[in-house]
Amino acid sequence: MQDLASVRRLEAVGFRAWPAASIQYDGSWQIRLTAGHPSKRLNSVNPLDPSDHRQVELRVEKAAQRFRAYGRPLVFRQSPLAPPQLDAYFDAHGWRRFDETRVMMAEIDDLNLEDAMDHLPIREIGLYVDSSIQVHGRDPLLKPGLTEVLSSIRPETGFFIIEEADTGPVATALCVHDNDMAGIFELATRSDVRRKGYGREVVTTALRWARIRGAEHAWSQVEEENTAAVRLYEEFGFHEVYRYDYRQAPEQPADG
Repeated sequence: MQDLASVRRLEAVGFRAWPAASIQYDGSWQIRLTAGHPSKRLNSVNPLDPSDHRQVELRVEKAAQRFRAYGRPLVFRQSPLAPPQLDAYFDAHGWRRFDETRVMMAEIDDLNLEDAMDHLPIREIGLYVDSSIQVHGRDPLLKPGLTEVLSSIRPETGFFIIEEADTGPVATALCVHDNDMAGIFELATRSDVRRKGYGREVVTTALRWARIRGAEHAWSQVEEENTAAVRLYEEFGFHEVYRYDYRQAPEQPADG
């Protein structure tokens, strides 16, 4: 049986680690919208109570109106906290299910964090954003929006870059230290240097940093189709706590 208390805690630290510009509520449905960045986690409806399934059709349409006003496609992010009746409604109306994601966790003291060089977190968000966009291969036009999101994170955050002397940044990650929790986000290795240990190195460095600051639990969100990242976290000793996915109406364009 799913431990909903653990799910609620991880959902809460996840929202703090990746803050949306606008947050509104319809009952226990959290509506997150961010004009400057297209991330689904920043632009989605997040139901947070399995028993809150009143007037589903009306509330879905009200959410759609809000998203249209923001210029965003309506997306629901369905964790174990979402009511089953909502998924049944989506199934009946042909909503597609996509981007299944594992939420994984580990006890930091149980992890082997010794086999990598130390890298200090950088303080310049702009430099980190430039490096992250390059490593991910993303559109440079995302820089203002990503900078705004990262600047809005309230818990202590470490920005990590691993570089090669000749070719520049090869791996990036950010680590959000929230009380006893350390979340790893935006982990990426540049496509031409994968399978050389840079991903392991940047995660090790980030978790060492968090451990020094008193974090006891490490966690991350990893898309199921990202088999390399799933394998990396499993090799560290992370285990799956729960999964979430996204739902979108068939007439909606695929979101970015």
